[in-house]
Amino acid sequence: MFLRIFLVRHGETAWNAKLRFQGHVDVPLSGRGREQARALAVRLEKENFAAAYASDLGRAVETAGILTVPHNLAVQQLTGLREINFGAWEGLTAEQIRARYDKEIRQWWDKPLQTRIPGGETLSEVAARVTAEIRRIVENRPGEQVLVVCHGGPIRTIVASILGMDLNQYWRLRLDNACLSIIDFPAWDRGMLTLFNDCSHLAGGE
Repeated sequence: MFLRIFLVRHGETAWNAKLRFQGHVDVPLSGRGREQARALAVRLEKENFAAAYASDLGRAVETAGILTVPHNLAVQQLTGLREINFGAWEGLTAEQIRARYDKEIRQWWDKPLQTRIPGGETLSEVAARVTAEIRRIVENRPGEQVLVVCHGGPIRTIVASILGMDLNQYWRLRLDNACLSIIDFPAWDRGMLTLFNDCSHLAGGE
């Protein structure tokens, strides 16, 4: 008996399209993001989900709400699944961050586990809160299938941990908006990645 988690990154927002760092800013889905979520909902409509969880940020909650319509499930919102708090970088593009915080962003890309974003979090803090939430789900839902909708940073952290990666290299894991990943958990410390960043439900397989 194992728990299967269907792990979904939220649909696109206007800030995603403009490559702006979002973090804890509550940017809503764009029209394209809602279309992406609806396409994934069709793909998942025949799955048997026992529960649905999402980050409490609106873009994740709305994505989860669209995905759960065929399943008549309430979405349980978990603050611990929020995106990384990018602090002073939120709303900026990578180019703007490099212009204003060149030293800090170089340190962060090299060692995000130890580097605190100005006004924000370290990756080690993100990993601790995300891991705590996922562990509770795994331990409370043995033998079931659940849906979890959150963000690129938390999903990379989960997957990197499952694979035994150095979390300082977590950015090497590409995640597109509205992508699907699947992890099986025979036990909390025995997670197996069975699908990653699958976008075949989207037009063009983006």
